[in-house]
Amino acid sequence: MDGSDRVLMEGLTEAMRRIGEAQRDALELIAALDRSDSWIDEGARDMAHWLWITYGMSDWKARRWIAAAHALPRLPRIADALATGVLSIEKVVELTRFATPSDETHLIEWAEQVSPARIRNEADLRRKADTDAAADEDASRSLLRRFLDGGRRFELFAELPAAHGAVVSRAIDRIAAQVPEMPDEHGRAEARRADALLALCSGHLAADPDPDRTTVVIHTRTGDRSSGSTAAAIEGGGVADPSVVERLLCDARIQVVREDATGRTVGIGRMSRVVPPWLGRQVRHRDRGCRFPGCGTTAFTQAHHIRFWRNGGRTDLDNLVLICSFHHKLVHEYGWWIEGDAEAELRWYRGDGTRYRAGPERRDESPLDLAS
Repeated sequence: MDGSDRVLMEGLTEAMRRIGEAQRDALELIAALDRSDSWIDEGARDMAHWLWITYGMSDWKARRWIAAAHALPRLPRIADALATGVLSIEKVVELTRFATPSDETHLIEWAEQVSPARIRNEADLRRKADTDAAADEDASRSLLRRFLDGGRRFELFAELPAAHGAVVSRAIDRIAAQVPEMPDEHGRAEARRADALLALCSGHLAADPDPDRTTVVIHTRTGDRSSGSTAAAIEGGGVADPSVVERLLCDARIQVVREDATGRTVGIGRMSRVVPPWLGRQVRHRDRGCRFPGCGTTAFTQAHHIRFWRNGGRTDLDNLVLICSFHHKLVHEYGWWIEGDAEAELRWYRGDGTRYRAGPERRDESPLDLAS
């Protein structure tokens, strides 16, 4: 190895050390931002979601970094090993899963000699296995339901044998882990479980071979939506507010097809507000996932009218965009909106009128106004 190669290697080593120092600082900032809930107003459902929208991380990596960020304050030697380039970020993330203040010095020496995969394996082995508690079944089971508050609320109460309850709880928790949180519901596990129960029931209805018997019918009257008096009646009991009805009607059934002058199927125009299954499939094929900048989620997605139907929007491909249930609620119930052509460029705006762009703030751009 000649002198020039040695200089290159030493330069790379120094650059990697600076990267480690920057990553240590980044983890400190991640922990602080997570504690402050700063991501709530940025179109994200949690801190991990904000990281992979903003910086292009995978969800798995974002969640590992967040966990490591919260663990490092009690592991100062491991934090220093990252900042000085002794240990890589991959090794540190895995070490923080099981290291303690009493053994971190020993673990650093060990981690220097092994691969990140070996450390990950050790962390997996040390992780406590989940156990299911079981109890003897009793003879009673029941499920009570009723509408409250003039039909605006629905109450459900179930009593099941313990073994059956474990099955229900497991199913709801599994789905709740995938259902996105809304901005003002951080940490509210009960809200996520309620959304999971709705998703479970909706999935069953969607799979039923008899759509007529499994359709939830909503009766609404024509009127001025801004008056606040256009709530809709749900067949079978209950009332839905206008913004909720508007969101629900983004995805339904129709049997009309419209083509342009070249014979290309573009949608159904103003014939109906609801999106037929065949058109919904084209929207999903084109968009692949949620079109919110940087999101891309494929679960719980719905076709949404960019220009609302009530404002003259058409049920056509260029006016339909695929967005996940979280960002769908942001648009209909939290004041966000979209402009543009779904076949070309879309622009997202926050409720306060400022334009939203994914990724770090651009240093060479002046603040955006509504017309940009």
